[in-house]
Amino acid sequence: MLRITVLVSGGGTNLQAIIDSIESGRIQGAQIGCIISSNPNAYALERAKKHRIRARVISKNEYPDMAARTEALLATLKQEETDLIVLAGYMSVLQPKLVQAYQGRIINIHPSLIPKFCGAGFYGKKVHQAVLDAGETESGATVHYVDEGVDTGEIIVQKKVPVLEGDTADTLAARVLEEEHQLLTQAINTVIEKMNH
Repeated sequence: MLRITVLVSGGGTNLQAIIDSIESGRIQGAQIGCIISSNPNAYALERAKKHRIRARVISKNEYPDMAARTEALLATLKQEETDLIVLAGYMSVLQPKLVQAYQGRIINIHPSLIPKFCGAGFYGKKVHQAVLDAGETESGATVHYVDEGVDTGEIIVQKKVPVLEGDTADTLAARVLEEEHQLLTQAINTVIEKMNH
């Protein structure tokens, strides 16, 4: 059984999608061992509790020093015997030390068609607003491997979503999020297959 640790900061709808996919058998050969939240008030922690999944909070308040925070993350990941790290709306950039320790075993979901609208400063609603401001006719979501850059790792899978007339950042975000849930399941299956060979 492959052990997944999911890193979250917010509501955890992508976390819920992974939980649902594992429980329904759409993702096989893997289980979520632990959830790590950077935010003590993240609703994702409630989701973990409901499904009896261990959860840890490793926040900036608790570890104001980035290096200490990285050490705490690494210690937890090791303790949980993590095989795969999934960033599901995790609002912190991972430090090179952690990325190197789990090279090729960290994936992230980003709400745009990378290489467009990604990198430093492009997160959450800002991404969708930028897509609208640029007059794009389509957007989408991307799951990629995490490397030492921001949103620069190898792309695993992408899905296009149309931008509709009258869209706001919120309506576009909601449409992209629906696809993110499917996409994440697909990407995890792809990565599991690769790791098992």
